[in-house]
Amino acid sequence: MLDIPWDGGPRRDLVVAGVDIGGTKVTAVLAGADGVILASGTTASGQGGQALIEAAAGLIARLESESGLRAVSVGAGAAGVIDPRTGEVLAASGNFPDWEGRRPAEAIAERIGRPVRLMNDVNAFLCGEARWGALRGVRDGLAIMLGTGVGGALLIGGQPHQGPRGGAGEIGHTPGYSSHRCTCGGVGHLETLAAGRALGQRYSELTGQPGTTGADVAAAARTGDAAAVKVFTDAARGLAQGIVVATTLLDLTDVVVGGGVAGAWDVLGPLVAAALAADPPVTVPVPGVHRATLASPALGAAALALDLKETVS
Repeated sequence: MLDIPWDGGPRRDLVVAGVDIGGTKVTAVLAGADGVILASGTTASGQGGQALIEAAAGLIARLESESGLRAVSVGAGAAGVIDPRTGEVLAASGNFPDWEGRRPAEAIAERIGRPVRLMNDVNAFLCGEARWGALRGVRDGLAIMLGTGVGGALLIGGQPHQGPRGGAGEIGHTPGYSSHRCTCGGVGHLETLAAGRALGQRYSELTGQPGTTGADVAAAARTGDAAAVKVFTDAARGLAQGIVVATTLLDLTDVVVGGGVAGAWDVLGPLVAAALAADPPVTVPVPGVHRATLASPALGAAALALDLKETVS
């Protein structure tokens, strides 16, 4: 994945930028080739596709001005299905109005005068973990992001595998995990058990307590609250089931789990391990399951910038 000659030692002569484009905020970092963050910042994203593009370009410019550094290239991660050939956003959620049909990488590149590579945000997360984090040295793996929703991305042969239409790896919207209605309109998707929002919903259904968040459920589980433990146990079993299916189909060796829900890894991690031990894959070994290690989602996007051949010019 690394096109720039580098022996793994400290690098400050080469700086890249990474941008995580969210529905309510944009986060950016300037980083060295060793993955060390040299500058970082966040700004409100505004409403609509044009506002997202302007926020991303403006934040990069601000960080460069404040730090005195200049990125040679930019990686960007954003939610949605993104065509790996053209960079066009093929599908986006309601949190990203006027995003579908745009080519954000081209638009940001025009504003900052440097090459930009865009991927789905979970694919960007995967690339960062493969270069600097829990999947470093892994050839075949799976990244799962547990946030408001559940996203997934595949590493095959040491490269991110997006599929011909950019939708590969989206484990969160596979069915058969529950009888609950998913935010996408489907029924029984993994997201209905393992997303942060779902944790709160499942707990509220069991206890009658409205307005519960995933963080609330995690805190309750740490005290031994039976309903909270059940919610996390169900989420862990769903995750383990998805991991077993993906591992069996693709012979994956490692899985990395990130996102806000992974902040409760002390609760979730042992339950996932127990579920995998109770019902492991039959034809392949149980994969290693790791908590994400990157300090910022924008750092994953910065890893994309290092893959741009133009950065060596």
